[in-house]
Amino acid sequence: MNQFADAVVIGGGVIGTSIQYFLASKGVNSILMEKNSLGSGSTGRSQAILRMHYSNEVTTLLASKSLEVFKNFADITGSSSGYTQTGYLLITDIREKASMQKNLEMMQSKGIKTEIISKNDLDEIAPSISISDNETMCFEPESGFADPHLVTNGFAKKSKLMGSKILLNTPVESINIKDHKVQSIKFKNGEIFTDTLIIAAGPWTKTLMAKLGVKLPLKTVRHQVILLKNTSDQLINHPIIGDTINGLSVRPESNNITMIGTGEDENSEPDSFNQGVDEHVVRKSFLNLSKRLGGISNSHFFGGWSGLFTITPDWHPILGKPTDIDGLYLAAGFSGHGFKLSPMIGLTMSDLIVGGTSTNIDISELTLSRFSKGKTLKSRYKMKVLA
Repeated sequence: MNQFADAVVIGGGVIGTSIQYFLASKGVNSILMEKNSLGSGSTGRSQAILRMHYSNEVTTLLASKSLEVFKNFADITGSSSGYTQTGYLLITDIREKASMQKNLEMMQSKGIKTEIISKNDLDEIAPSISISDNETMCFEPESGFADPHLVTNGFAKKSKLMGSKILLNTPVESINIKDHKVQSIKFKNGEIFTDTLIIAAGPWTKTLMAKLGVKLPLKTVRHQVILLKNTSDQLINHPIIGDTINGLSVRPESNNITMIGTGEDENSEPDSFNQGVDEHVVRKSFLNLSKRLGGISNSHFFGGWSGLFTITPDWHPILGKPTDIDGLYLAAGFSGHGFKLSPMIGLTMSDLIVGGTSTNIDISELTLSRFSKGKTLKSRYKMKVLA
């Protein structure tokens, strides 16, 4: 069956559904194609942490403005985002304090509430957290987490109410390009004719783009998430913790469960990776967290999973037009940060597609060409990037 659309979005994760929603809000008739179900890829395995601490202005703005959307998601889409405010505590080696201060000054200039805090401050915020004299920390009180499934389906539901279409269990068979212009997308039961295509297929983006002759500097890594259940009567109250010393991202969950994202990432293939967790990683993470978070020793392993990060050399996404093919757009390589940025990715990409430029946030430094031009984004920290 042949269909026609102003635009086609490939990928039914939170990035693809956000782009489709913001296109619909601008009156663009689009069809979203998803090979499985909504949120079945990286999105559904995200820790869904919302924080704003970055070294680069563009990423900070994408995160902070996205947070406002998560807070007001029900008013915008009619659905809950599951936003829960916990605050975000970043812990680094004290030798990183000057870099941290520079980041905070940049963030504060953008209106973000954040500051370096003392041990006494920490005792008031989360007395269960321990910090040593050779560590420093900052806190942003408005950060937290949301529900990736609620957000993805909330965007999709609102898009459909505005006339968009979503095709599930519909893998792409081929993309037809003629005279350097997007023509159509073929799938098992038909073909969609369009002059605008947005590829937001997460770990499968590299393969799709390679078929169009575009080589992307992407690799997929397996990222493990562990759940610990506290069996004591004492509730462990704590903010989200970005522990760069131990390479852990820690967030509270309901029913006295603690969720741990580990730094034990390894190269993996999107269709054949281990979706469970490794016993040695569980033991190591539990041991390291026991030193950081009081009361966690009363917890036991409660399950876990692995998802995929699609990472770029500078751990920042690739956005915009990746090649001279007219009508082709790309949103990929979010490197574990996609969920927290997703609302503004949808808005800025829709700005670019409809108006030719992003008027809300300048995303021009996130184009693919930055890698060939030697203009990659840099972190002020020496530490490994946390999601």
